[in-house]
Amino acid sequence: MTAPRAFAGVMTAEMLLAYLEQCLCATLQLSSSTIIGLTPVPAVREVIEKAWLWSAPMRFHEILPSLRFQLHGTHSSHGSEAWRLDRDHCSAADFWAIDANNPDCDGRDVYGRPEQNIAAMSDAELERLITREIAPMVDEIGGAAIAVRMDGRTMFFNYGLAERINKRPVTSDTLFNTASIRKVFEATLLAEAINQGELALTDRVADYVPELRQGEYISRVTLGQLASHTSGLLLPTDHPPWPDYRYSLSDFLRALNTWTPSEGRQPGKQHTYTHAGYVLLQLALERRFATPIAQLLEQRIFKPLGLLSTSIPATGVDGRAQLEPAFMARAVQGYSLDGHPIGAPGDQQGFFNFPGTGQMFSSARDLALLLAAELGELSIEPPLRDAMATTQHGLFVISPRNTQALAWEINNYGGPVIIDKPGGLNNASTYIGMVTAKKLGIVILVNRGDQYPHEAARERILPALAQ
Repeated sequence: MTAPRAFAGVMTAEMLLAYLEQCLCATLQLSSSTIIGLTPVPAVREVIEKAWLWSAPMRFHEILPSLRFQLHGTHSSHGSEAWRLDRDHCSAADFWAIDANNPDCDGRDVYGRPEQNIAAMSDAELERLITREIAPMVDEIGGAAIAVRMDGRTMFFNYGLAERINKRPVTSDTLFNTASIRKVFEATLLAEAINQGELALTDRVADYVPELRQGEYISRVTLGQLASHTSGLLLPTDHPPWPDYRYSLSDFLRALNTWTPSEGRQPGKQHTYTHAGYVLLQLALERRFATPIAQLLEQRIFKPLGLLSTSIPATGVDGRAQLEPAFMARAVQGYSLDGHPIGAPGDQQGFFNFPGTGQMFSSARDLALLLAAELGELSIEPPLRDAMATTQHGLFVISPRNTQALAWEINNYGGPVIIDKPGGLNNASTYIGMVTAKKLGIVILVNRGDQYPHEAARERILPALAQ
């Protein structure tokens, strides 16, 4: 394998990660598929943070002498042997290639493309990038549907199987459990109601769910705090060990009224991601408009966006979504990390047993429309357009790099600012993310648990597309 191509100029942290991955491949004579097994990102990130690359781009030759880190191989062909990558183990060619002052540098970027053509990634290059990142998530176990929005158009990429027994392939119309991507829709519904004066972020949830007025803590929580994960609420449904029972509505209200926070917690003063908070937000929206959440979203979000395959179906006695036969035939079989089937197609994961709390199902084609609308590239009515813009505004600063908006998370690691929402269950891994400044984004739907597509999107895919 030849050494990575040379690079001239300033690199962001994401580009450094990509270069070091290539450098390691060349040095150890490994294939690109093998390097995925080495999972270098955490170790490299630690080095980069020490070099201050997350806060601002730097020239390689300024920090190169201090670079020294260790990666532990997990690929079966290398067992647990540790590889150390430093100036002694990489060839001279590897290191002069990243020196911005080197006269032999040929002006290509970290991906081997001429610098002046960075913005013009070809369809073939895009497919190679997506395939490299998605293939390990599928790994002959499940399948994935991808939608990429850039340059004013949408491209779809499909991998693997929706269901293995019948060898049913994934398509752009295959229905996936969207997991926490559903929160984006409920946040949009809330934002539209706020913009139209029907609700306010500062309204207390107990104003709409009066059963909660007796709770000392929960009675002080607002709709805005629920939607921005700053309520402080944290029920057993929010973290392992997961409960082995499902909450009825009366159980849920009782738990909320009796819940007491850790010492020092106050509504609006901390960030704690909570699924239960969005279930409560759903209930408040239903009470305010006297309409089931599935119907509210259908009327005010799904239909206006033209989402013909997106729904929150009721749950049947068998624990599966009550989808029409034609829709059920498009639903994926979910698989665990190690490939075991979990549930059946249309499986309704969850810890709540009352209407509206099931999973949302959608396709890459439908979520590509959502993505286009979020980027301002779909013709929709002003109230919905403005609501989407409202959800993207930061409300709570978690760290210098992360800000919480309404459902959306805003990430700034020194490269492009990424607004996104990951989701995951033990049989599904999902992601929607965008770089609004560049009018580009991606949807990733995988019918396999514990794949964390947000890591690939944030650290490699979106930074590469935004160049």
